[in-house]
Amino acid sequence: MTFALTRRALLVGGLLLSAALPALAQDKPVLRFSAVFSEQDIRAEMVGLLSSQVAEIATVEPYYGGNLFKQGTELVALQRGNLEMGNIAPQDISNQIPAWSVLTSAYLFRDAAHLRTFFDSEVGAEFKAMAEEQLGIHILGPTYFGARQVGLRGDKEIKVPADLAGVKLRMPGGDAWQFLGTALGANPTPMAYAEVYTGLQTGAIDGQDNPLPNVENMKFYEVMDQIVLTSHLVGYDLLVISKPAWDAMTPEQQTAFEAAATVAIDFSQEAHLAREAELVERFKSVGLNIYEPDVDAFRTHAQQMYLDSDLAKDWPAGVVDRINAL
Repeated sequence: MTFALTRRALLVGGLLLSAALPALAQDKPVLRFSAVFSEQDIRAEMVGLLSSQVAEIATVEPYYGGNLFKQGTELVALQRGNLEMGNIAPQDISNQIPAWSVLTSAYLFRDAAHLRTFFDSEVGAEFKAMAEEQLGIHILGPTYFGARQVGLRGDKEIKVPADLAGVKLRMPGGDAWQFLGTALGANPTPMAYAEVYTGLQTGAIDGQDNPLPNVENMKFYEVMDQIVLTSHLVGYDLLVISKPAWDAMTPEQQTAFEAAATVAIDFSQEAHLAREAELVERFKSVGLNIYEPDVDAFRTHAQQMYLDSDLAKDWPAGVVDRINAL
């Protein structure tokens, strides 16, 4: 689905790049961008928009579907100088900076607006600084892609976390992702994103968790029977650029690049929110059962599991209260 760009977005992008032109180097750098999402994803349109707006600063060279680097390996590729830009999961950052695990916890962010408010806040700046100083990446902003919901084979109605006991729920690899599956009450099973369709089809897994736009893009609905609207995690990744690539830009170029990224992220967020609103009815129309569980029960259960876990020991003091207050 293609969303028209607003006149304001185009004007902002044009003015920003015009301001940056005097400082341009003769040879534009090539910024290789890697992501696991497909070319049909709204976020691919986001990258295309960013690329067009920064064309006078650099050439953004996108690779989709994990074709350049597999899911979970992009961050290391950035750190090793094998990649300049990526769409990085916060869970991957938390593998190297344990304090970041709080930003992967269930029911932390209320919605997309709360997520953006956090990253624009003082406490958000502290977390971005951690990533820049310890990992060598500059975070341009969070790329919202929908609230994560549970999709299952079979028609056992799920109301509370106990109903997921024994359910093999595919989660991405890594401790933060696997703990999230446990916090929901399920038996988390690591599996690559590209293998999920076959896993559901063959019964190797009983379900998966993803935002509704991802379920549509990857056609998971063809091999599922129901969706449980747990909304357990505001799904987002981080649009990042390596510190060497960032530092190679002039201050004027950095300002223009940041503003162009904001325009592109705004476009993607708006498009995802609109698509989410449409997809519940779309999935009903193709025969899926849509269930609304006791979300308060899921929230209480998951948050208590996080607070009782070793993960919480690495969280900065008072950080949850600071985020809730935003």
